[in-house]
Amino acid sequence: MPNTATRLITLIFLLQNQPNQKASELAEKLGVSLRTVHRYFEMLDEMGIPVYSERGPYGGFSLVRGYKMPPLVFTLEEAVAVVLGTGLVQELWGDLYREAARGALAKLENLLPEEQVREVTWARGSLAATGMHRADLKAQTPILEKLRRAIRERRSVDMKYQSSQVPHPSKRGLDPYALVHRWGWWYAIGFCHVHREVRTFRVDRISEISLLETTFSIPPEFDLHEHLKNELQAQPQVNARLRFEAEFAHLTAGNQSYWRTVEPQADGSVEVTFHAPTLEWAASTALAYGPAVEVLEPPELRRMAADWLAAAGRKYS
Repeated sequence: MPNTATRLITLIFLLQNQPNQKASELAEKLGVSLRTVHRYFEMLDEMGIPVYSERGPYGGFSLVRGYKMPPLVFTLEEAVAVVLGTGLVQELWGDLYREAARGALAKLENLLPEEQVREVTWARGSLAATGMHRADLKAQTPILEKLRRAIRERRSVDMKYQSSQVPHPSKRGLDPYALVHRWGWWYAIGFCHVHREVRTFRVDRISEISLLETTFSIPPEFDLHEHLKNELQAQPQVNARLRFEAEFAHLTAGNQSYWRTVEPQADGSVEVTFHAPTLEWAASTALAYGPAVEVLEPPELRRMAADWLAAAGRKYS
């Protein structure tokens, strides 16, 4: 629900855009009682925002003629940054914050000077960020909504979770501390009742979830950003080395940010190294290039790639 400050700003916009509105009309638009609207008028008066009323069939409440909300003091780049931020909110959160982002954008554009409105219009048509999700965001929205509510209300949840390590989903109890979006996936971070420690769960692997009446407290020593940094450092990594044959050396340029090192060889081939969280991940990366690549290190990754290729070959022989 909108808070009082948001409703007061909305009330000012309503009066600014259309004077002589009945209190009952304003109450309906704001979703509050008639008594609350009159209380808002008193609050605006205390804030020095002039509202007056005219009696009669065509009368109503208006702002004093000539009054306008003062423009926000933004540079062109700051205005664009705020507007692009609302676009990212819509892209990342989908239905959960889409209307809120649109409402914030409409209010912002109403307050910006004309020059900044032109800059914002250009940015919205020319600068975009899309394709951030690897899974269907719409399908995840009900689960994200319950997790968001659980985090806000500090309520535990029960869920069915499909781990990559086991073939069947298992029931988990979770005290969710935070939602994090990284690498194209949504993750829930919280205290796992099964393992009795803080763990990370990929939201698209949660098939069922229910909010419990049980509440919890986040330990005062828990810091989300420190946890994320430490989690990345503690994550096991496979250090892989690949060789791209000379005729395919140009393929390394397409993923330069992915390689830790790129070493051209005298025969025209290129050797690259990269980190992967598991052998399976590293093998998938290597085999995605087909015959263009040979796995050099580590030996267990080379054996896994050979086994996978042999198994695939038997299927197609």
